[in-house]
Amino acid sequence: MSQGTAVPQLSTTLVNFREEDPGSWRFLLDRAVAADRAGIDRLVVSDHVVYGENTDEYAKPEVGGSKGGKQPTTVDGQWLEPLTLLSVVAGITTRVRLGTNILLASLRRPVVLAKTLSTLDVLSDGRVDLGVGVGWQREEYDAAGLSFDGRGKLLDHTLSVLQTLWTEKRASFKDGYLEFDAIHQMPKPRQSGGVPIWVSGTTNKLVARRIVQFGSGWIPWGDSAVDITTGIAQMRDLVEAAGGTLDGKAIVGNLRPVKATTGGVDLAATMAAVPEFVAAGVTDCRMPINVSDDASEAFDTYSATVEAFRAATA
Repeated sequence: MSQGTAVPQLSTTLVNFREEDPGSWRFLLDRAVAADRAGIDRLVVSDHVVYGENTDEYAKPEVGGSKGGKQPTTVDGQWLEPLTLLSVVAGITTRVRLGTNILLASLRRPVVLAKTLSTLDVLSDGRVDLGVGVGWQREEYDAAGLSFDGRGKLLDHTLSVLQTLWTEKRASFKDGYLEFDAIHQMPKPRQSGGVPIWVSGTTNKLVARRIVQFGSGWIPWGDSAVDITTGIAQMRDLVEAAGGTLDGKAIVGNLRPVKATTGGVDLAATMAAVPEFVAAGVTDCRMPINVSDDASEAFDTYSATVEAFRAATA
């Protein structure tokens, strides 16, 4: 099932980090296979290239963090690089879509990133979705020799290069960062127009403009993600003011699990929020699903969640 369809989709995070080294990450690959078999529509992975020691910055919206948020590991937590992981997952799954939530695309040289994503899309038979954002951590940009304060413009530059190389057989490009002419890069992504780009961000004019220029979807952040109905209505107005439309775009809504009185997750209560999400314009209901490291148990948990979701969207 491709992105941006009218049929609501269920996605979940493939948690590619742990505080301590697990010794083997085979359990993570087993989870991916179980999710694929169970009918999960999309698996998404997170991104951190390095860590500085000021992790409290994550809780500061003014630098791109989330109010009250906390990083899930310490600075020495184990984080797998997302595109490398998705390349392995692509080879052991057949239908589940593979996404980033989010990739700090600006930290990668765009011509190499374009090649990496094209290759992944071809080898996965067109199953890749690229979720991008600017991030919150200055030290990651410092370590890459890049400007943290200019990260928004750098992201726009990166996405422009990606789309140029993905769509032009004989590519030429020029902006304040880079210039090339008569460049050939093959193969192109399997998906027409290139890998779909899902723009992450709060409800503001800059994100709206980025959605209009590059976006196949929007991953709300901050208050927009908390109150998704209001967030979508506000973003719809901003996108239209920027000369575009949210119609036909994928929109992520964070589905929060409701705890059962007996422990675990009350799936019926959790899925009760789905009709309201869909009515507001959400196309991708993104739910954290806590599963066992045992592949059989993980499959049962994923299957029960998918069944409850399909019932809520029938």
